[in-house]
Amino acid sequence: MSVVLKELRETHSCLKIILRAQLYLKEELDLAIAIKENDELISIFVKSLETSRNRNK
Repeated sequence: MSVVLKELRETHSCLKIILRAQLYLKEELDLAIAIKENDELISIFVKSLETSRNRNK
């Protein structure tokens, strides 16, 4: 799971760069939705890792 979280964070950084540099040709709304979904996935995986670590103690 930690590998997935690392990849999600890297994707988040890339999406932000694309947004700020205006490299996306379609509407910004599509990119904003992708960033929001990525944030939600990061939150899910962070919580899952915390739960997993707490159960292993």
